[in-house]
Amino acid sequence: MNESSNAVRPRGPRRRQPRPKPKEPILLGKPGGSVEIVFLGGTGEIGKNITVFRYEDEVFVVDGGLAFPDEHMLGVDIVIPRIDYLIQNKDLIKGWVLTHGHEDHIGALPYLLPQLPKVPIYGARLTLGLVRGKLEEFGINPGEYNFKEVSTDDRIRIGRYFLLDLFRMTHSIPDNFGMVIHTPVGKIVHTGDFKLDPRPIDGQTSHLEKIAQAGAEGVLCLIADSTNGERPGTTPSESEVAEELDKVIGAAKGRIFVTTFASHIHRIQSVVSAGEKYGRKIAVEGRSMLKYARIALELGYFKQKDRFYTLDEIKDLPDEQVLVIATGSQGQPEAALSRLASGNHAKIAIKEGDTVILSSSPIPGNEEAVNTMINRLYALGAYVFYPPRYKVHASGHASHEELKTVLNLARPRFLLPWHGEVRHQVNFKWLAESLPNPPEKVLIPENGRLIRLSSDHIEFDGKVPHGQLYVDGLGVGDITDEILEDRNHMAAEGVVVITALVSRDPLVEVISKGFVKAGERLLGEVRRMALDSLHRGMREKKRLEEIRDDIYYPVKKFIAKNTGRNPVILPIVIQG
Repeated sequence: MNESSNAVRPRGPRRRQPRPKPKEPILLGKPGGSVEIVFLGGTGEIGKNITVFRYEDEVFVVDGGLAFPDEHMLGVDIVIPRIDYLIQNKDLIKGWVLTHGHEDHIGALPYLLPQLPKVPIYGARLTLGLVRGKLEEFGINPGEYNFKEVSTDDRIRIGRYFLLDLFRMTHSIPDNFGMVIHTPVGKIVHTGDFKLDPRPIDGQTSHLEKIAQAGAEGVLCLIADSTNGERPGTTPSESEVAEELDKVIGAAKGRIFVTTFASHIHRIQSVVSAGEKYGRKIAVEGRSMLKYARIALELGYFKQKDRFYTLDEIKDLPDEQVLVIATGSQGQPEAALSRLASGNHAKIAIKEGDTVILSSSPIPGNEEAVNTMINRLYALGAYVFYPPRYKVHASGHASHEELKTVLNLARPRFLLPWHGEVRHQVNFKWLAESLPNPPEKVLIPENGRLIRLSSDHIEFDGKVPHGQLYVDGLGVGDITDEILEDRNHMAAEGVVVITALVSRDPLVEVISKGFVKAGERLLGEVRRMALDSLHRGMREKKRLEEIRDDIYYPVKKFIAKNTGRNPVILPIVIQG
C-alpha cells in the first residue's frame, strides 16, 4: 500500500474564480428618438473628412482632415472644412475619434482643435503620434489635449448614448480602424477607409468578425468607403506592390528616386527594405516624408537596418548605391520631385539613366500636374515607372468584391455611401441595390445635409452651416471664392494697372502684366483715354471714385474691341 496515498496533502492557495466582465450600462435614450448624422466634409469629394454624430444633447466627432487644392485654387496651400456647426454646439461635444493618420483625416486638426473644447480624443498609437507631431509643427503643445490611446480592437464609451466597438481594417497605413457604434436607436457600422488586403505588409488583416457579429445582431445603418465604387474586382494587395518595387529596384542600374505619400508607412517600408536588400544608401528629401518615417520608427511601426542619409552624404557615392525617397507624388510645384523634374533643385539633378518610381496615383484634379512632371522626367533621360502601366502602386480602398463582402456581413437596413465623389457614391449605391438582399434604403449624403436616423427610418432633414476654408500661407479663411475668381481671371487674361494722379500737373501711368504684348500704340492709346478722363473729371470737380469709373469703362470697351481680350483693369486714382 502506498503510504502517501492517504496522506493529507497541503492545500495550495485557493484559486479565485474569474470575475464575470461587468455588463456595459444600457444606453439611455427616449423611445422614438433619433440619431443625427452630419458630414461636414468627405462626401461628394476626396478629402477633408469630418463626421458628426448627435443624439439629444450629446455629440461626438469622427476625424478632421484636409483636402488638397485643385487646379483652379491658385495660390491655395490646403483646404479645410468649416466647423461653424461644431462651434455652435461646442458644449455638447463629448469626444473625438480618429480612425487613422492620413492627412485627409487628421490634417486639419491644428486648425480645428484650438476652436473647440478639449474633449477626450481617441486614436491608435501611430495616429496619435502623428497628430502630436503635427501640433508641435504648428507651435501647439500636445500636452494641452486629452489624448486617449486605444487599440484597434478596443471599446470606447462616449457620454451616455454612444458605445463604440473598434475593429481593425487594412488600409495603406497601420492602426486603421472602423467601428460598430451602439446607439439608443440601433447599431451603426462605420467602415473607415479600408480594403480587404489578404497579405498586408504588417500581417495584420481586417477584423471582419465584428462586422459579422453586428450583422447577425442587426445593423441599422452602414456608413462605408465608396472611393472605388466604380472599380470591379478586388484591390491588389500591398504585398504585390512590394514585390514589384523589389523587382524594379533590383533591376535598376543607376540612381533611383521614389515618391509616394509621406503617410504611406507601409509603402515607404517596402522601398526601404528593397533598397537595403540591394545595397543602396537611402536618402530622404522632403520634411514631411522624414517626419512621418521618424515617428513611425520611434513608435515601432517601421524597420530599417541602416539610417537615412542626406543628399550631401550620398552625392559622391556610386550611382548603383543611391536611392532617394522624395516628396512630390502629386506634382506639387515646390515639392522635391517637381523641382528635380524642372531642373530647379539646389543639390541634385536628374540625369540620363536614373530610375524614377511614382508609387502613387494622382488625386482627382492633380492629373495634369503629374503628367507634366512625368514628361519632364522622360525628357531628362530617366526611366519612369508609374501606374497603371507598372504595378508600383495599389489603392488603399476597397473595390466591388470587397464592398460586397462588407455589405453581406453587415446586412444593413440602410446604407450611406461615404468617402468619395458623387460618381463613386452612386456606383456604390447601384452595387448595393444589385445584391440578392439589398439595403431597404440608400441615401447619397452631401456635406452639410443633416441625416436623421431612427429605429425604422432614415431621411434628410435640412442643412447645417458648412463649407470650406482656404489656407494660403499664414492666412486661414481670408481667401474667398471671389478672390479665387479674380486670380483665375488674372491668370487667364492678365491685368492692366492705370495709375492717375490728380494734381496741378496731372499724370497717368499704364502698366500691364500677363496681358498681350501690345506695343506702345495700344498702351499709349489707353494712357491718352485715361488722361482725357482725368482732365475732364478735374474740370468738372468730380469725386475720385467717379473719375475712376470714367477711366475704367471706356478703357475696358476699347481693349475688348481692339484685342478681343478681357484683362482685369485696375484704375487707381489718387490725390496729389
